[in-house]
This record gives sequence, C-alpha cells and structure tokens, in this order.
Amino acid sequence: MAYLIVAARCESHKLSLNSRFPMPNAPETAQPADAAPPPGGVEQAGVIDFFAHDTKTDEVLLVMFESRPWDDSDLQLFQVQEKFNAYVSFLLDGELVDAHPELTGKKGRIELRCAEMPEGRALDLLNAIHDQLALQEIRVEVIVEDRSGSCGAGCACH
Repeated sequence: MAYLIVAARCESHKLSLNSRFPMPNAPETAQPADAAPPPGGVEQAGVIDFFAHDTKTDEVLLVMFESRPWDDSDLQLFQVQEKFNAYVSFLLDGELVDAHPELTGKKGRIELRCAEMPEGRALDLLNAIHDQLALQEIRVEVIVEDRSGSCGAGCACH
C-alpha cells in the first residue's frame, strides 16, 4: 500500500503565492496589468495556483494552496476534490501538452500546501486521492507550511 506524503516545510522554502495561472479552458477576464493576481486556492477550482517544471525530478509540478483551517465541512472537502479533478484533467486530458508541448511525457506531481495538518475526513479523502492518482503515475504530496518561522530542531536553512 502506498502512503500519502505529509511534510512540514519552513517558511523560507514556500512557493510564491502570487504565481497563479488560469486554467486554459476557464473563462478569461480582462484585467489591468497592475491588478492583483486572480484569487486562487482550493476554493477556485478553475485556477492553477502554481505551475512549474521541476528539473531536479523532471516532473510537472502543480501546487494548490489551502490557507483555511481544516473544518471537515462538506464544502471544503468538495472544493478539494474539485481542485484535484481540475489539476488531473489538466495533466491527463491534453491541456498541458497543448499549452506546453515541451513537457510531453513528463510525470506529474500535485502538491497541496496547507497551513494545518489535515485530519479526519480530509485526511481520508487525501489518502484516497493519493492512491487513485498513483495508478495514473501522478504523485500527490501534502505539505504543511510552518508559518512560525522556525523549522524545528536540526534545520540548517536559516
């Protein structure tokens, strides 16, 4: 049985929250160049919060952010599931290759970066998503951000 990877990362290693890209099939809205980035996070299934090619692992990396506390609500779990569905669709249904042909054949990794450790039904859902996507050779990782500025004992990044 495969296990969901849950890791804690320090503040200095977090990805930019301003790196947001609309999904190719999402309706576009004109915004001035100096406008704030569009809203993202788990609540916005039609937005890729962060997208990159990880050259160290040679994977396409899609990151989603959940800044809210885990409340085990049906709404939050539905939003998480819809966001994963959109990301998987982007990876598997040709949208990625259409937009970035140079990434054809790359394996995918989806990271959920959250402020708190998921528990209860949220953790159950994430484990089920992890196991299903492993069958498609898509890695799923949950990263709990340490917003205290401390990485804990043994950290050498500061």
